Amino acid sequence: MRDKTGRTIDYLRLSVTDLCNYRCIYCMGEDGVCKKDHREILSIEELAEMGRAAVACGVRKIRLTGGEPLVRRGILELCRQLRGLEGLEELTLTTNGSLLPGMAADLKTAGVDRLNISLDTLDEERFRAVTRRGELKDVLEGLRAAEDAGFVRTKINTVLLSGINDDEIPTLVGLTREKAIGVRFIELMPMGPCADWPKERFIGADTVLEKVPALQLVRTDGVAEVYQVPGWAGTVGLIRPVSHCFCDRCNRIRITADGRLKPCLHSAREIPLRGLSGADLERAIREAVAEKPERHHLAEEHLSRSTRNMNEIGG
Repeated sequence: MRDKTGRTIDYLRLSVTDLCNYRCIYCMGEDGVCKKDHREILSIEELAEMGRAAVACGVRKIRLTGGEPLVRRGILELCRQLRGLEGLEELTLTTNGSLLPGMAADLKTAGVDRLNISLDTLDEERFRAVTRRGELKDVLEGLRAAEDAGFVRTKINTVLLSGINDDEIPTLVGLTREKAIGVRFIELMPMGPCADWPKERFIGADTVLEKVPALQLVRTDGVAEVYQVPGWAGTVGLIRPVSHCFCDRCNRIRITADGRLKPCLHSAREIPLRGLSGADLERAIREAVAEKPERHHLAEEHLSRSTRNMNEIGG
């Protein structure tokens, strides 16, 4: 699929739930989310149909997201159905990692190709403060379980939080010394709970290069700039939606857990897909992609135009 600017759109982020077992400070309020009636959320069959239609339209990669996708009942069956789609080249999943100790092997068997694991700090006290309820040991055990299950090229996603974890940048980069993983530093985006945070809390990803000057640019990977310390096994990615607009390289669309397509993360525009099937569903997806916005306005406005919190969108 191509949008009006000529970008090829071949990546779908499919949210399976807006629920999560954490309450990360930049993602949702301390009380979590108001739980929707199960009838408001796409069924496993509907999620699979949306994935099928997207692949029929030209999507080649699907990432399952949440909330926390591993709290969704039926997630393994959905993975099996999606992996069987002809034309799908990669099925990935983003998770906070806490439930991986008991699920990593089953996810691998169900056809998940690769994992992204969110990890903002390696300090136990800070971890509890950021997640409001998580335990660092669970995520570290999840990382080990993913490795034992045979997952490779695992990526760790770290949101940069000034005054909270910026002093840990060298330590987090150090995870790539011996292991062939990718640690990706993501600029905090002004949306949801952190939309009104002071600007001092938002720092550019250039901070990573300042703190670890040995990093050298090796390539780009989608919206990420990929760096490496020469001789180290893994890589470091910088994702800079605020300081370096990468909209010209954006190849993704998102479908929320309640069945609305978002052509752009930071736009309020959403296209309802629920109730559509077959050719009608494919037509709606193609029409939405054709009108994908050219760019967001985070740098100028320091505010996302999205009307949802991140857990409701799927990142």
